[in-house]
Amino acid sequence: MSQPTLVTRPPQCVNFRLTFPASYVLLVTFEREKAMNSLTFAMHWALAAVWDWFDREPNLRVAVVTGQGIKSFCAGQDLLELRGRGTDDDPRRYIYPKGGFAGISRRSGKKPIVAAVNGYALGGGFEMALNCDMVVASPTASFGLPEAIRGLYAAAGGLPRLMHIVGPFIATEIALTGRRLSAQEALAYKLANRISKTNESCVDEAIELAQKCAEVSPDAALVSRVALREAWETGSVERGVELVEDRYRKQLHEGENMREGLRAFAEKRKPNWAASKL
Repeated sequence: MSQPTLVTRPPQCVNFRLTFPASYVLLVTFEREKAMNSLTFAMHWALAAVWDWFDREPNLRVAVVTGQGIKSFCAGQDLLELRGRGTDDDPRRYIYPKGGFAGISRRSGKKPIVAAVNGYALGGGFEMALNCDMVVASPTASFGLPEAIRGLYAAAGGLPRLMHIVGPFIATEIALTGRRLSAQEALAYKLANRISKTNESCVDEAIELAQKCAEVSPDAALVSRVALREAWETGSVERGVELVEDRYRKQLHEGENMREGLRAFAEKRKPNWAASKL
């Protein structure tokens, strides 16, 4: 598909590529295949700018993130960069943006991101996937947190999220022993939505999932995601309900997309959604 008509200009890319494989869908591909798609600190900040732009761009609704090739999604932080750090280096160079690893691992954001885990998701790569909205894993995908083995710890938000999903026993084993999970184990532990048919089809299947999300009302998608994430972050079911009621109910009901959705239902046609103004 050719590039859509964008209202705003995308930020500069640093060792990653932006493409538009389907209507309203952004695909972000890490392009450090020889380095197992590990990320540098410059990449973290550049990616954080991309996600901020993605949330603002009205002609994009869903993103997919993946790694170049079929061997590695993202093997985490570029440890050679850390190893080469000098004592007189500016410490600000070695910190994550507010959104965390790749601007994703601690991101809240407005719009959903689907992870196409097409190989190793290790360290920050795993932490990134843990905070994406959906995950499609290739049959040979592998998930793990090897930080403790290297004298580090998973500092990008993945530990509490892993605990929420799999519980204390499995989370502790993964964090303290470096245990890696196969795609089948990740699916069993609810760390992935599905396993792709083949390694090569992982990204395409993630894009298909993103397309389904892009077909719903942009307003309804935003509000539903906020309610889901609020309950996830706070553990409060009622807070998730209250937030939507207090912040979005009036705007949603008065918005043109709700009227269009009901009108399309009555007329038995596909809705023509407008860009979200929420």
